[in-house]
Formats: sequence, structure tokens, C-alpha cells
Amino acid sequence: MIKSMTGFAAAETIAGEIAVAAEMRAYNSRHLDIVLRIPPSYMVLEDRVKALVAARIARGRVEIRVQIKDESEQAIAFEIDQPRARAIHNALTRLKKEFNLGHDISVDHLLSLGGIIKPVEPTNEPDSLWTTIKDCLIQGLDELEIMRRKEGDFIAGDLSARLDFIEGCIAEIESESGALLQQYQERLKERITALTRETVEIDPARLAQETAFLADRSDISEEIVRAQSHVKQFRHIMDAEEPGGRKLNFLLQELNREFNTIGAKIGHADTSHKIVNIKSELEKIREQIQNVE
Repeated sequence: MIKSMTGFAAAETIAGEIAVAAEMRAYNSRHLDIVLRIPPSYMVLEDRVKALVAARIARGRVEIRVQIKDESEQAIAFEIDQPRARAIHNALTRLKKEFNLGHDISVDHLLSLGGIIKPVEPTNEPDSLWTTIKDCLIQGLDELEIMRRKEGDFIAGDLSARLDFIEGCIAEIESESGALLQQYQERLKERITALTRETVEIDPARLAQETAFLADRSDISEEIVRAQSHVKQFRHIMDAEEPGGRKLNFLLQELNREFNTIGAKIGHADTSHKIVNIKSELEKIREQIQNVE
């Protein structure tokens, strides 16, 4: 099953007075790149978070933002930085004395310089909250999975329709190639007649030999078989559970190579036109699978 590399999810888990919220954004990328934004005191959990995500996502850039809110009394307590307050007060006192300032030093003066009153850092141990954080992340990953699969279904439908078109063209090219031997023989006979102005009698055996040589050089049976096999493999990978974006990209390159060879071997106008149409479809497929995990 195809999964898109792009998606968004949000989740929230509450345990007592602790609320954990997570947002996840997934983007295209050749490799797995996990970017985590979490409160500094919980950065010790980074490796666990990344391992949890890597177990669910094989490729793409995943940005995760985790917010932790503590509604307990401890979380809304404040503390005074007394050394900073004392240092600021002493500095203002010297300033007042130096310039003979008449105003008294007030609390407003101290607070205006900032950093004196600040929230008490939570004392929750990161390990004690890991279960809650993990549950929130799993919930977010589940939602992200649903969105990526849903978009993947749309991509799969588009790819399947384009593969149907390509398979139809392959069948037509294969059918047309069977009549090429007779066409080569007629074309060679006409060319010899034009050059000799019918003054030389054409040896049927030699004509058949030369025609067979040209037909052998233009034989595309192997390329047709390989192209059909690649399309079949492409569909098989699309239906598989494991991520196959890289494999699909490789098969696409192989298909391009086969059709380039067919185009070089066959100079027939109808066949050349079909090759152009096929390569146009392959380019559209290439654009689509850039978003496939």
C-alpha cells in the first residue's frame, strides 16, 4: 500500500494535572529526518522520541513540537532572584548618589530591568512523564498514518491509470513490431529499385538476408518483455505493505531506459509517437512518486 510522505496531525493527552500536546508535520525528503522541539528540561527524551517515530516512518522529514503544561500549584509558583535584585538595587543606589537624584528606588524600578521574578522550574522528572508523552506521540502518529494512507490511495489511483495507459501502448507496439519485417523488405526493395532504376535484377535470397539483418537490429522483443516485467513489478510494489518509494524510482529509471532503446531501434512514426506519449506519462509518474514513502 502506497503512503504519502506529507501529512499533519495533532494530539493531546492528559494525566492528572499534566497535559501533553503534540503537533506533527511531515514533508518530502530522500531520507528520514526527524526534527524535535520540546521543552529544554525534557530534551533527555529526544532519542526515545526519535526511535518511536522511526519505527513508524521510513522516509521523509518529520517535524514534531511537544508542549507540556503543568497545572499544579508548583507549576504556577514564582521565585525571586535575590542576588540579581540586590545587585540592581545597589547599582541604582550608586546612580542616585552620583547624580543627586531625588526619587526613591521602588519595586517598579527593579522589575523594569527584568529577570528578578521568574516561574519556578518544574521538578517533574522526564522519565516520570515518558508514558504520557509516549501515549500522546502514538496518538499523533496514528492520525498522521491515516492521513498519509488516504493521500497515498489517491496517488495509487493516479499511478494505476497511467500504468494502464503504458501497458496498452506496449501491447500496440508489440503488435505493430510483428509487421515490421514485411515493411523492411518492401522499403529495401523500393530503395534498391530507385537507385538502380530497375537496371539490376534483385536477388530474392540476398534481399531476404538483408531484410533479416535489418529486422534483427530492430528486434525489440527483449525490451518489450522487460518493460512488461517492470510494470508488473511496479504494481506489486504499490500493493506491498513495506515502503517502496525508492524501488519505484529505480523501476521508473529502468522503464525509461527500455523505451529509449525501443525508440532508437524503431523508426516507425506511429511507434515513435507512442514512445513520446509513454515518456510523458513516465514523467508524470516520476513527479508523483517523489511524494511516496
